[in-house]
Amino acid sequence: MLSGFFIFCVCIVIILACTSFFTVQQQSCAVIERLGKFYRIAHPGLRWKIPFLDKIVTRLTFRILQLDVAVETKTKDNVFVNVVIAVQYVVLRNKIFEACYVLSDPEYQIKAFVFDLVRAQVPKLLLDDVFSRKDDIADAVKADLEKPMSEFGYGIIKALVTDINPDKNVKAAMNEINTAQRLRVAAAEKGEAEKILKVKQAEAEAEASILHGKGIAGQRHAIIEGLGQSVEEFVNQISGANAQSVMEMVLIIQYIDTLKEIGGASKSNVVFIPHSPGEISSVGDHIRETIFSSASLEKTSD
Repeated sequence: MLSGFFIFCVCIVIILACTSFFTVQQQSCAVIERLGKFYRIAHPGLRWKIPFLDKIVTRLTFRILQLDVAVETKTKDNVFVNVVIAVQYVVLRNKIFEACYVLSDPEYQIKAFVFDLVRAQVPKLLLDDVFSRKDDIADAVKADLEKPMSEFGYGIIKALVTDINPDKNVKAAMNEINTAQRLRVAAAEKGEAEKILKVKQAEAEAEASILHGKGIAGQRHAIIEGLGQSVEEFVNQISGANAQSVMEMVLIIQYIDTLKEIGGASKSNVVFIPHSPGEISSVGDHIRETIFSSASLEKTSD
């Protein structure tokens, strides 16, 4: 009998010890009530309470919490958008009682404030302004939440607009507008590049034509000077010769050399050239007239 009673007492002691001692994690606290009334706040570490009299009502964390609130509203230009607001909040250490007993559902209260504020701010803005002024919306949410939530024992650390999602048809239209603008800019740049290329090509062709003309003029001038010197030397060395006869002989020699070059080329096509003395004389007259007329033009231009 005594051994059984002893075992029973030991079990009672163990049960009382297990229900009396408890631990509180770092960055948190435990709210304890005694007989249904707030009694005290237990801080981190090993703590105790009276069994059957004291009860842990709730445990609160002092870490920063985040609540994502999705709000559907419309803009000033009647475009419906889904705005996601991330509210970062924390339990105030000096207002643990309020955080535990004032609000039954603090997250629901925060959502209500955010819904009210966003649906009051976004309808005043155009869709493009909603994207560009999202920081203003976030600051307004934080400013409006700070005071009422602090009275309830919660501090607002930051409010962020994490997503602005308009209707998919509106997004497609915005993308098409952006694409059209970029294509217009690309077409203008491409046209300007082609214009510059054509202008530069025309300038290059003009300069090439000028240089080609100068080269031909210089070549003709050199030919005329060379022929003049050859004729003068030939007349001085051979008695009875005049300039006209010498020029005819030079032209005939050039004509024969031309026939020789044409006949010696392996890839020459069939070429019909007059070879009678009368035709040769006619060709000489034509060449001579061309040379003399070119020489007179060059002297006139000089």
